[in-house]
Amino acid sequence: MTVAIDRATGKRHGDRAPRPGPGSRLKFAYQKHWYAYAMIIPVVVVLGVLVLYPLAYGLYLTLTDANSLNTARTIGVNHIDATYKFIGFDNYKDILFGPTSYDRFWSHFIWTIVWTALCVALHYTVGLALALLLNQKLRGRTLYRLILILPWAVPTFVTVFGWRFMLADSGIINSALHSLHLPQPDWLEDTFWQRFAAIMVNTWCGVPFMMVSLLGGLQSIDTSLYEAAEMDGASPWQRFRYVTLPGLRSVSSTVVLLGVIWTFNQFAVIFLLFGNTAPDAQILVTWSYFLGFGQQPREFAQSAAYGILLLAILIVFTSFYRRWLNRNDQQLAI
Repeated sequence: MTVAIDRATGKRHGDRAPRPGPGSRLKFAYQKHWYAYAMIIPVVVVLGVLVLYPLAYGLYLTLTDANSLNTARTIGVNHIDATYKFIGFDNYKDILFGPTSYDRFWSHFIWTIVWTALCVALHYTVGLALALLLNQKLRGRTLYRLILILPWAVPTFVTVFGWRFMLADSGIINSALHSLHLPQPDWLEDTFWQRFAAIMVNTWCGVPFMMVSLLGGLQSIDTSLYEAAEMDGASPWQRFRYVTLPGLRSVSSTVVLLGVIWTFNQFAVIFLLFGNTAPDAQILVTWSYFLGFGQQPREFAQSAAYGILLLAILIVFTSFYRRWLNRNDQQLAI
C-alpha cells in the first residue's frame, strides 16, 4: 500500500485534522450564528426573569417554614429581618401524609381530578358536536360561528361575573325556575351545586376553543375518504368512527392535552365565581392561592409546595400521555 505524503507539511493525505478545542468551537459558532443568538437572548432573559427565577425561588421556599410572620418585612420605618429556617422536605411530608392531609390536599386533589375529567370530556364532546354541525353546508354558517365563538372572545372575568349574577339567589336562572315551579338550587352556597355551577361555567368558557380546533381538523380531512366510504355502503356512524375520528387523531391528542393542563390549573373560573367562600369547591391551584394569600398567617412555603406538586403531577401525566399516544401510533402503523 502506497501512502502519499505532503512534502511541505509532512502530513499524509487522508489524515483527519485535529479537532478544535471548546474555545475555538464556541468562537466559530458565535461567528456563524451570532444573529440567531442575538434574537434568542431577549427571550432567554425574559423567561429567566418571569419563569426560571420564580420557579427556583419557589422550590427553595418549599424547603423552609416561610410564612407572613417570619419573612423579611417593613412596618413603618422598622425593618424586620427574615427568621424562617430550612426544614427540608417537611412541607411535602405534612401535605401528603400529615394528620390533616386529606382535608388540606387529598380531598382537593380528588375534586381537581374529577373537575378536570368532566370539564375536558364536556369540552371535547360539545365542541366536536358543534364542529360537525358547522362543517356542514348551512345557511348563515358564518354567523353561527361568530356567535359560538363569543364566549371565548369575551374576557373570562366578564363571563364569570355574568354567570355569578345569573346564579345568585335572585338571579335570572332561579327566577326562571321559580316561574316554572321547579326547585331553586343554592348555586353559590351548597357544595354540590357549587361544583356543578363551576363545571357548567368552565364548559361554557372552554367549548369554543375545542370547537374551532376540531373544525380546523375536520376541514383538513380529505373528502374523497368520505366518498369512498359512502360508496362502500358505510353508515353515517361508520363514517364518523372510521374516517372522522382517525382523521382528527393528531388534533384531538393535542387539544385534549392542552385542555387537561389548562383545566387542571384553571384559576379564574373558581376564584371569580366563589372567591374564598367555597372551601370544598376549591381545586388545588385556588387552594394553593388561599394558603399563600387568602388567610392569616399566609403560608408561603406550603403554598409554594402545592405549586411544585401541581407541576410534578402535570409533568408525570404529560409523560404518560405522550407515551400512550406513541404506543398507539406504533400499533396502528403495524
